Amino acid sequence: MRILVTAGPTREALDPVRFLSNRSTGKMGYAIAAVAAERGHEVRLISGPVALEAPGGVAVSPVVSAADMLDAVLGDLGWCDALVMSAAVADWRPKSVAAEKLKKAEMAATLELERTEDILKAVAEVKQGQVVVGFAAETEDLLTEARRKLQAKQLDLIVANDVSRPDAGFAVDTNAVTLVTADRADALPLMSKREVAKRLLQWLESL
Repeated sequence: MRILVTAGPTREALDPVRFLSNRSTGKMGYAIAAVAAERGHEVRLISGPVALEAPGGVAVSPVVSAADMLDAVLGDLGWCDALVMSAAVADWRPKSVAAEKLKKAEMAATLELERTEDILKAVAEVKQGQVVVGFAAETEDLLTEARRKLQAKQLDLIVANDVSRPDAGFAVDTNAVTLVTADRADALPLMSKREVAKRLLQWLESL
């Protein structure tokens, strides 16, 4: 199977020094890419800025912003059989980007923001038979929000996790997720992110 994985955060520049981002470290996406390659799949990884080594046997395309990631995903979508969108794409970016570092004394106290690209929405409009997996990192109403995204983004599966837990979500090696499809929700116990990746790959391989 040819599997395209996205991982890590995006950074949305305010000036050459500052940016908006989130707490994603890319560990989950890198685990998925590594396990997929170990199981014999052909894997491409589109990665936001992270401090992780590239998994063996995986082609990595580094990106920075949501716009960069959208271009990379659409560029590789026709190649893949499955897209696993585990990246935590920033939802907002500064409406204007300064060419030079903004001086603290001269900066306004309020930032004007605009929405970033909705990558999964764009994928839904052009996909041609690919299996698409999304992630929902939430702090409340986990399954309700996951099911909403599943339908709105036309996903085959969404991996929902409560990132308010100290032992799951961002910057840790474990995760507790629920695999949600249109007709069921399978809650997995706390396990390593590599084991979560194995469960996800088993689901993909069963199709």
